[in-house]
Amino acid sequence: MPVHRSGTTGRSRLATAAGTLLSVLSLLITYPGAAGASDTPPRGSAYLGMGVIAHDGLGGTPRANRAALAEGVDVSSHQGNVDWTALWSSGVKWAYVKATEGNYYKNPYYAQQYGGSHNIGMIRGAYHFATPDTTTGTAQADFFVNNGGGWTSGGKTLPGVLDIEWNPYGDDCFDKTQSGMVTWIRDFLNRYKARTGRNAVIYTATSWWIQCTGNHSGFGKTNPLWIPSYDTTPGTLPAGWIYHTMWQYTSSGPLVGDRDRFNGAYDRVVALAKG
Repeated sequence: MPVHRSGTTGRSRLATAAGTLLSVLSLLITYPGAAGASDTPPRGSAYLGMGVIAHDGLGGTPRANRAALAEGVDVSSHQGNVDWTALWSSGVKWAYVKATEGNYYKNPYYAQQYGGSHNIGMIRGAYHFATPDTTTGTAQADFFVNNGGGWTSGGKTLPGVLDIEWNPYGDDCFDKTQSGMVTWIRDFLNRYKARTGRNAVIYTATSWWIQCTGNHSGFGKTNPLWIPSYDTTPGTLPAGWIYHTMWQYTSSGPLVGDRDRFNGAYDRVVALAKG
């Protein structure tokens, strides 16, 4: 014969189950995709160009004899402590380091990467991986500037970068409409300019820009463009830009992976740093 438990015990188990369900729902609301497919990465793990190959594919290799174009790298926590001496010896003269993501993540290797690149003689800057579905553009610009994304005069610091690309944690466009995305980007850029006096660089892929902003043309006259294209050329640019400033051309280069070329010689890198 079944043993009948007391009503108090049953209610206790029901309350526990309800509490667990609420905790799971809270996690999903805060971090969409957290309990989804196993290939959803943890928050904070995004990096410059994370979605390029998956969305735009992998093409040919750029010509290796373009010595006039200043070589650069971009790094994040995935590279850990970087051997800046080896990179300098390989011809790399400028670098960007991930500083922040959203309003919840700071790169734990930032000091070694940002300081190390400067100490070896490189011109360096910082980038912010945007998550427009978590907080406002204004709030994320403040978080970025407050945690390594600022700018100083002297010709050794590049303006900060807004890394705006595919969302690795959920919807490609961060659940924003095209007009909503443009507004979010504008708020970030305006706040960064107010805090630092510089126009931030925009890192974005043309295909994402078309999909998520409707190919908005309003930033090309003020904000330098950093374009990812793992192919022989940078390809078609987003609307509003008639030229790119930087080109991320591979994620499988020597020493650290991500390699970049400035659209000009080293003196143009210096000019961008000086403002």
